[in-house]
Amino acid sequence: MPESGVPADAELEALRARIAALEEERTRPPAHHRVRSVFAVLLIVLGCVLVPLGLVAAWTSSIVGDTDRYVATVRPLASDKDIQNAAATRVTDALMDRIDLTALLQDAAPAQRPLLEKALGRLGPSLESAVRSFVHDKAQAVVASDAFERIWVDANRRIHSSVEKALTGRGGGAVKIENDTVKVDLAPVVEQVKQRLVDSGMTIAGKIPEIHTDFTVVESEDIGKVKTYFRMLELIGFWLPVIAVLLVAGGVLLSTHRRRVLIVAALCFAFAALLLGVALSVFRVVYLDALPAGVSQAAAGSVYDTLIRFLRTSVRSVVALGVVIAIAAWLTGPWRQAALVRRLWHSGIGAVRGTADHAGLRTGPVGPFVDRYRTWITWILAAGAVLAFLLWPYPTGWVVIGLALALLFALGIVDFLATRPHRKDSPA
Repeated sequence: MPESGVPADAELEALRARIAALEEERTRPPAHHRVRSVFAVLLIVLGCVLVPLGLVAAWTSSIVGDTDRYVATVRPLASDKDIQNAAATRVTDALMDRIDLTALLQDAAPAQRPLLEKALGRLGPSLESAVRSFVHDKAQAVVASDAFERIWVDANRRIHSSVEKALTGRGGGAVKIENDTVKVDLAPVVEQVKQRLVDSGMTIAGKIPEIHTDFTVVESEDIGKVKTYFRMLELIGFWLPVIAVLLVAGGVLLSTHRRRVLIVAALCFAFAALLLGVALSVFRVVYLDALPAGVSQAAAGSVYDTLIRFLRTSVRSVVALGVVIAIAAWLTGPWRQAALVRRLWHSGIGAVRGTADHAGLRTGPVGPFVDRYRTWITWILAAGAVLAFLLWPYPTGWVVIGLALALLFALGIVDFLATRPHRKDSPA
């Protein structure tokens, strides 16, 4: 029995209770840690929610504010077969409404009549069908030529300010919004077709006055709302993606287990961008189904795919970036599988360096220098990769993967060069 007179069993139980209380207090997270965790989760969730809106805002600001970017976006439409067919049909309809078939036969000069009959075939009851087919062939030849691409590109470059006005609701110019429809004037194409008709013997086409016919680019009952959204997104511009990234970064820094939270946040960031990509595909189906019967579904689909082409590229870029960051955070973590990968990496590079040493390759003073400042060199290389991504005009998913592989290659070179100097009294 102890000198204090307290039974040994009671003292032992008191010690056990005290140890249990201390263990519980040690494992219980402090109140301020719980508050930090709650705020960290809120910041990360809010940042991930803003990811789709940020991508759309950046795309809108890019399309509206950058003429070269806009021209690069719409240039492929000039060589799209569906767009060419729709434009040729629209031009043919406009010309056929103004061609007088009776005058066509009367005004044909005797010398030109054989040429006209050769082009149209037998002039009988199917004259209108023959003329329409003839005009459509000429229109198709124009829209399939390099001239149409030049007309398309030059016109879009000149009217970029009008496109901006159309998208922001301050309409006017060659691109205009009427009755919930965005239209482009095909008058230059009509003039090209008229000239080809005259050269083929249809001289009456030269008497047709100037025709301003519209080609529908976008048509929707909700285009008034879309204009409002464009105005809002144009004001936000590139700031919204920056805010989203800062919110996620703040949540990671505020968390207690930063590496794990970084992995989860990066994957959630990528998943949010992936949801935008899925939404774009779903909206495409909804948009095409809502088009009026007279609008070419194929041409409208080509326009939609072309206009959001760079937005889809941004989605892939963000998804790739999130996955790369998550993998990098996991590989540098304390987990057993990650440590195994790192050991395999260092063992492989060590084997290569050993082979080089046997071959007589020496790094000289470079090896000890790299080994001494390896941490600084690693951070400089990582910062260079991040800076290259930020300064890249319009990075794609392949750009992200390429930068990650380049950084990995550079780190491999650093690991290869880093050698510790041997002391004189140390064994070889």
